[in-house]
Amino acid sequence: MDYADYLRGLKEKKENPNTPPSSVVMELRAAAGGDEAVIFAQDLKGMYQKYAERCGWKTRTVDDLTLEIASADAYEVLRYETGVHRVQRVPLTEKSGRIHTSTASVAVLPIRARSKIDINSADIEMEFSRSGGAGGQNVNKVETAVRLIHTPTGIDVRSLNERSQLANREKAMQILVAKLELLHEEEEQKKHAAARKAQIGTGDRSEKIRTYNYLQDRVTDHRLKASWHNLPKIMAGNLDDIIEALRARHREEASLAP
Repeated sequence: MDYADYLRGLKEKKENPNTPPSSVVMELRAAAGGDEAVIFAQDLKGMYQKYAERCGWKTRTVDDLTLEIASADAYEVLRYETGVHRVQRVPLTEKSGRIHTSTASVAVLPIRARSKIDINSADIEMEFSRSGGAGGQNVNKVETAVRLIHTPTGIDVRSLNERSQLANREKAMQILVAKLELLHEEEEQKKHAAARKAQIGTGDRSEKIRTYNYLQDRVTDHRLKASWHNLPKIMAGNLDDIIEALRARHREEASLAP
């Protein structure tokens, strides 16, 4: 199956495009802060994975900092995690005890049965590589890992943990479609930003939404102007209070909308 066939299949599906996504992909990226930012992104991935498991959702790692969560409820619950997360703490490698500030971005990508946008297969470049890692019959022998590049936007996606090259191609394509849809939605939001007054934020990935302050044992969500304590518990996946507060604010804003 080539990508023209895959994209044609997306268009021919009869599902309602407004049907809730069957899963989400959470893509985390280290931003400012060097190695400490990478560690923080890994910590966030672990936090979301533990939260998903507490909710009874299935999870799997697509790439080093990309997590897939299979649940029809996941997008509605996790959609407000999109944005820039900031951490303030003393890294284990810091001998003088100085506080470092690092950031990581989170994108929550709904995986839908039907794409809302058209993608030209000629705009997609494909690369193959060996998956790497320990164990397995085909690890480091067969080029099963797949990287897709959407040339007009420069967006690239990797999938390396599926069992076959075909499965990785399909997974990477699903994520690429979701990322392009998110980009399209962000562009639409920016067009109407002047008229938009929702306090939860635009969902733009450049927007700083939360700070994790280890010295003060506090997590602060800047959209809600609210804080929670017991940071180790939160990082262990106990996000219920924060997520429910965000969802409650969204319901309140929606009820006030004209």
